[in-house]
Amino acid sequence: MPIEATVSAPKIILGCSKCGALLPDDAQFCLKCGKPTAVVLKDSVAMPQPKPQRARGESRPRRHIFLWLLVGLLLGLISWVAISDDPFAQGMQEMVGWKHDDPILVTPFSISAHNFRYYRFTLPEGSANVSIVGHFAVSPDKTSNKPKDQGDGQDRDLEVYVLSEPAFAVWQNGYATSSVYESGRVSKGDIQSDLPGGSGTYYLVFSNKFAAKSAKDVDANVLLRYKSWVPEALRHMKKSSTTQPKG
Repeated sequence: MPIEATVSAPKIILGCSKCGALLPDDAQFCLKCGKPTAVVLKDSVAMPQPKPQRARGESRPRRHIFLWLLVGLLLGLISWVAISDDPFAQGMQEMVGWKHDDPILVTPFSISAHNFRYYRFTLPEGSANVSIVGHFAVSPDKTSNKPKDQGDGQDRDLEVYVLSEPAFAVWQNGYATSSVYESGRVSKGDIQSDLPGGSGTYYLVFSNKFAAKSAKDVDANVLLRYKSWVPEALRHMKKSSTTQPKG
């Protein structure tokens, strides 16, 4: 019967480099003098050391703070340009398309006796700081030979109103109503009145209803002034109506 022989690996006997004492192969320190073995020294040198993370951790917060400061300054500049009356800010508003002057009326017209004429206009959506500005004047009657001191005192007078759509319906039926602007009976005047922002329909009315005989030739230039952050192309697409003279 064959006999199986088991051969074990030979043990390596180490010697201490300091005192020369014999050490087993798995010894890390000399059992006599305590000096570390060469294997321990080699492993300790080859072990990678962790890199310090403090420098990287400090750079990120500083970068974020700088970005937030830059964003804050930019938002502050935009807000100042949007609300300031400074000439530079007004120029910036016109350049980027925030500030608009849309004509409501720029041509002369006539109003017959006991009649009126109106111009309908709509405030754009998203508009703010809206106002209606302009001037008007009744032209002299060049065909009349009547001396000025014999006139009825109302030959060149008319009444100008700016009315909301509900108020215009009331006024047209002959009833008193509230108005955004009312000139009284005058021969000329300046129009300057604020309108609520957002959207809505209004009427610019020139009335000669009180004159029984005299027609009036009127020269007027009136604008709708406002600020809007809606792109101009989009506003034109959504514009529901255009300014049209009536009466």
